[in-house]
Amino acid sequence: MFQRHSLEVTDILNPEGTNLLAVLVYPPDHPGSIPPEGGQGGDHEIGKDVATQYVEGWDWIAPVRDRNTGIWDEVSIYVSGPVKIIDPHLVSSFFDHNTRVYLHATTELENKSAWVAECSLNIQVTTELEGSICLVEHLQTQHVSVPPGARIQYTFPQLFFYKPNLWWPNGMGKQSLYNVSITIDVKGYGKSDSWGQLFGFRKIESHIDSATGGRLFKVNGQPIFIRGGNWILSDCLLRLSEERYKTDVKFHADMNLNMIRCWGGGLAERPEFYHYCDVYGLLVWQEFWITGDVDGRGIPVSNPNGPLDHDLFMLCARDTVKLLRNHPSLALWVGGNEQVPPPDLNTALKNDLKLHPFFENQSENAMSVEDMSTVFKDPSQYLDGTRIYIQGSLWDGFANGKGDFTDGPYEIQNPEDFFRDDYYNYGFNPEVGSVGMPVAATIRATMPPEGWQIPLFKKLPNGYTEEVPNPIWEYHKYIPYSKPGKVHDQIELYGIPKDLDDFCLKAQLVNYIQYRALLEGWTSHMWSKYTGVLIWKTQNPWTGLRGQFYDHLLDQTAGFYGCRCAAEPIHVQLNLATLFIEVVNTMSEELSNVAVEASVWDLEGACPYYKVFDTHSFPPKKVVSIGEMNYPKSKNPKPVYFLLLKLYDVSNYHIISRNFYWLHLSGGDYKLLEPYRKKRIPLKITSKTFIKGSSYEIEMNVQNKSKKPDPKILTCKNNFVSRHGDGDFDMASLETTFEETEEKQNAGLFQRLCRQFSRETDGLKVAEVNGSDVGVAFFLNFSVHAMKTDHKEGEDTRILPVHYSDNYFSLVPGEEMSIKISFQVPQGVTPRLTLRGWNYHNGLHTVL
Repeated sequence: MFQRHSLEVTDILNPEGTNLLAVLVYPPDHPGSIPPEGGQGGDHEIGKDVATQYVEGWDWIAPVRDRNTGIWDEVSIYVSGPVKIIDPHLVSSFFDHNTRVYLHATTELENKSAWVAECSLNIQVTTELEGSICLVEHLQTQHVSVPPGARIQYTFPQLFFYKPNLWWPNGMGKQSLYNVSITIDVKGYGKSDSWGQLFGFRKIESHIDSATGGRLFKVNGQPIFIRGGNWILSDCLLRLSEERYKTDVKFHADMNLNMIRCWGGGLAERPEFYHYCDVYGLLVWQEFWITGDVDGRGIPVSNPNGPLDHDLFMLCARDTVKLLRNHPSLALWVGGNEQVPPPDLNTALKNDLKLHPFFENQSENAMSVEDMSTVFKDPSQYLDGTRIYIQGSLWDGFANGKGDFTDGPYEIQNPEDFFRDDYYNYGFNPEVGSVGMPVAATIRATMPPEGWQIPLFKKLPNGYTEEVPNPIWEYHKYIPYSKPGKVHDQIELYGIPKDLDDFCLKAQLVNYIQYRALLEGWTSHMWSKYTGVLIWKTQNPWTGLRGQFYDHLLDQTAGFYGCRCAAEPIHVQLNLATLFIEVVNTMSEELSNVAVEASVWDLEGACPYYKVFDTHSFPPKKVVSIGEMNYPKSKNPKPVYFLLLKLYDVSNYHIISRNFYWLHLSGGDYKLLEPYRKKRIPLKITSKTFIKGSSYEIEMNVQNKSKKPDPKILTCKNNFVSRHGDGDFDMASLETTFEETEEKQNAGLFQRLCRQFSRETDGLKVAEVNGSDVGVAFFLNFSVHAMKTDHKEGEDTRILPVHYSDNYFSLVPGEEMSIKISFQVPQGVTPRLTLRGWNYHNGLHTVL
């Protein structure tokens, strides 16, 4: 399944007529069967094959009935001359604190002809400047003779770069990529073959941290605190596409994550997936096709020797390494999920993936590349040699490091528990999971009406609540929002839901709190206790109802934005266990001349607590506690209240981090928010739309008009510090000219950006939501829909996917927020933008 195949068809093609390719396919040799009780990997028979193991079902997915029989990757026709370029390998080595960098390149050349091929072999390295102008960094030509019918390996002389632009993970810097192309010309024939790859200069290293016991990763010499997610695959039926991959990976970058773990029961992902991980800065942990559940540790124990054909496994493994090794995002290889491959396979992988001496030492290389090249062979001649191989996901700096089942848990948690010192005892947790209910529209779009019934809330004698879901939700692996005996139902804290819409909206409130608390709790112990965490899981390859930040239809849950908030590179947060305010700086530079503003707002719109924590400087790679949020200790605190934290630059009041909480006093609940839904908070919404073909870029400015801004609160406009973009059109660059956009003569950057779009709407559109109440506009969220005049019940009108700069947001009185929205519209569809919220049930609709 994981080996590329190339068939020579030159002599059998009919150049004058139609050609037909017929392929006979077989199911896996051991498709297995599913026991009545289900189980992890069914009866585990699929583990005897080299294949994806999830197809027999897991606790998060139903079995795939035909086990995905058939061709699953692309089929293409490839044309070359007499000499082919095969699997080039690119490696960079670093010296003098990354100022001197060398590019090493080795390729295989195969001569399919019956004569000696005299070749000119060229390698070119370019970088793209502004305006699609390319700068040629290197161009080198070598003469090579390839004997008839031979396949040889050729290594280029290394190419020297002085202070090249480095590739950095998401949140640490720019993802600089160079275009490396190799071409070969054969004397008497001309151009015979070509190959190209985007390549990033970066050095990844890791070691077991003595302070935490967790594996600590460094990129380009800088420690990186890992906050990432577990990935199964894009689609369980293997309907893979470049467009879907781009959305999937960009979603992970939008959440401010920096690592994706490709789980061992799934795929070796396709190059397009890795391409977008390169572009958006997601490090990738890639596992081979071994799982503890199926390969020797499951119930019942089976396949202790892994797949039956070990030679086939290693052929697939080596071919996969060659397919993926040039991607800068690829960070490490891992033998299996919660299991080590059988001894012979584990030894073979260790030997094949052993590090080149360039990459063995954590310290700076002392000798020069010239000296090292005389002692060691060129690193590009290794199968890989640049990335560490770890034998299993619970070994060597992950979980307890010894292979015991010390990952997890996988259920709802009390949010404050994530911050406690005794919550998790190991330095790097490769799997910790929780709930993942989507919005009501997704339930209606993917299930018959019987599936629209919400769980029964069954009261137990011990005071806890047990959720009893309908059979369709059980089939879709619903995970409840309660853990009787440990965690009270987190949805019930808001009151028993009345219907599907009410249930799903309250679930989004819980999703946001749950995942923000998870990541903030881990980050609170950055370097002192933890080196990283991977959430189980970020997405679903089918319409499952657990462990996801966006559903299979590509609509984000509120957990997506809770994660986005918590994983900011620079972040202000509330420690839910101690109620102390903390500032997180994951960057490599000191953060200076900043202050923190904390304001509490009650349900009547009053601000009973306001405090500015004076100018601070925060060291790099540190978490600093700056003081207690002591409103709950004040006289007569309200049982439910809102807390708004802002970290800002004191020189211009630009916001670096904004974090909004809804909280209750210890032992309380959120039931007072139910009558708060009747509050009518006035809003002013200003929109500007840019259209290029089917692409829409919208900036929405939303203002809470229920009260004029307090003069002492200087951050109400929420002018955010601009962050490095991802290469797409960045609406953040318009912020400084927002109020001037109606002036067509306005010069400078704004005009140049507008010209990228073929049409813009006439000036600014302004909409008002009337209301006479004062208070927080709570839990607002945008969605994009297709205009429908004959809408039927349950019909899904959403346009998906949509990228939002933020969503499920709240505004205190006088505050305003700018939200950037981008999406593609199907042909012939008129989009409509809808704003809903806790106080806004019917929604505000804008035709674009």
